[in-house]
Amino acid sequence: MLENIFDSHAHYDDERFDEDRSQLIASLPQKGICGVVNIACDMQSCKTSIALAEQNPFFYCTVGIHPHSAKEFVPADLEMFTLYSKHPKVVAIGEIGLDYHYDFSPRDVQQQVFETQLKLACDLSMPVVIHDREAHADTLALLKKYRPKGIVHCYSGSAEMAKELLKLGMYLAFGGAVTFKNARKTLEAAATVPLDRLLVETDCPYMTPEPFRGKRCDSSMIVYTAQRLAEIHGISAQELLNQTCENAKAVYEINTR
Repeated sequence: MLENIFDSHAHYDDERFDEDRSQLIASLPQKGICGVVNIACDMQSCKTSIALAEQNPFFYCTVGIHPHSAKEFVPADLEMFTLYSKHPKVVAIGEIGLDYHYDFSPRDVQQQVFETQLKLACDLSMPVVIHDREAHADTLALLKKYRPKGIVHCYSGSAEMAKELLKLGMYLAFGGAVTFKNARKTLEAAATVPLDRLLVETDCPYMTPEPFRGKRCDSSMIVYTAQRLAEIHGISAQELLNQTCENAKAVYEINTR
């Protein structure tokens, strides 16, 4: 059995886990999972993510406003993020960024809220978790402006953009999409990422890898992502998981908490 599996991006507060959340999470360490970061998307999920992290020793969490919810942002949210950031299990500001695919919030509002949260993360000296969907140029421009430490999750850009992000010191995370048949562009990008800047994630319950597409994803399925990335880098899946576990702890500064 593979071990040292650190899921750097999950959403166990999602309603798709309502029926069996506690039992499923309790089973994860027996499946080799050593760490999970539950990612917040709005003010409510900030609270539930912190609660999950308090209830489960191997869980950590983030606080932040997803671009989908940017239209709901109010300035008082920043005060709550600052307060939450003092919690020992809160390890980043996220999931923040831009989403020009769905445009659930107006683009100018997304940009404003993203920039506001980047400023806060820099002020708090905390890493960020970046959401970038079909907004590569604007995302990169703001990251170059603020130069935060952090992660671009579920990386979907080109190999060329990956190199630019690496120059900024960012880590790149890959999920189940690397197992899809149309993953050529993503695999090319993953091949350019040095092992010490690579992360694995599920984004569960979403982005379920082959051969389970269409089913609810959970952290145990990350092994399929790890195996695919290990093939690209010419190492064993266990070697890749050992390295990505250390990387997750480094970027989230978990060993220092």
